Amino acid sequence: IMPRSKEIQEQMRTEVIEIYQSGKGYKAISKALGLQRTTVRAIIHKWQKHGTVVNLPRSGRPTKITPRAQRRLIREVTKDPRTTSKELQASLASIKVSVHDSTIRKRLGKNGLHGRFPRRKPLLSKKNIRARLNFAKKHLNDCQDFWENTLWTDETKVELFGRQMSRYIWRKRNTAFQKKNIIPTVKYGGGSVMVWGCFAASGPGRLAVIDGTMNSTVYQKILKENVRPSVCQLKLKRSWVLQQDNDPKHTSKSTSEWLKKNKMKTLEWPSQSPDLNPIEMLWHDLKKAVHARKPSNKAELQQFCKDEWAKIPPELCKRLIASYRC
Repeated sequence: IMPRSKEIQEQMRTEVIEIYQSGKGYKAISKALGLQRTTVRAIIHKWQKHGTVVNLPRSGRPTKITPRAQRRLIREVTKDPRTTSKELQASLASIKVSVHDSTIRKRLGKNGLHGRFPRRKPLLSKKNIRARLNFAKKHLNDCQDFWENTLWTDETKVELFGRQMSRYIWRKRNTAFQKKNIIPTVKYGGGSVMVWGCFAASGPGRLAVIDGTMNSTVYQKILKENVRPSVCQLKLKRSWVLQQDNDPKHTSKSTSEWLKKNKMKTLEWPSQSPDLNPIEMLWHDLKKAVHARKPSNKAELQQFCKDEWAKIPPELCKRLIASYRC
């Protein structure tokens, strides 16, 4: 057997091409010249692609990541997007490929796999999934006027020192919401101040700070003090609808009777569906703006929440509702 392909003289490579052009196959050429069949195939493929068998000029130092190592990287992060670059570095070391972890990140980036913070979504049961699908089907053909006359409401906790950062995942573009690329969450994370807010297509409504424990009585008081004034402020039509999630305080017998007594029509809502509520976008912006002001105590946190909520531009609210049916 002759030396490896990189040591084969140009004359030998030329002979490979001449025999190939005469109609001989890889096996015959390999036997005639005493070369490995893979070497013959590589020479012929190079000639077919570049029209020459001479060594082509290189732009710089050859990469340490071989095609085999690259396939291994892509295979591992596709199987488990939460694999870190350090773990990938150790994996390549097991096949005797030693590279810096930044090199691994760059190579994955060239293949469309970039480090991103994973989206957080509620952990959904099959029952939750069916309910969400039924909600989408039921409201698929609702006119835009219906959504513009919906008063979207929710509660959220605003932390005094902001949220902790999450780890990266490896994913391709437009795959953010694939199951393997999200981190399931549950409700009621920690926080310093709990607030209730509402908005419509015409702008933000009132924001109420919740003192103490939230129960049905407290919730009904918030509705009594804030819903009607917000409806008037936002100039909703008489056919307006109140959106609220399925928190037990919202669906309790006393709250249901209170809503009925006060003639407030509610939007039937699937459980575990905060991502269907566009107010989540406003909560994100609110917390970002509040944390940027670096509140140092609970009193400042409450005041900053009220200030920043009032600054939300009506144009943003209008865009959120305009895109809701998409």
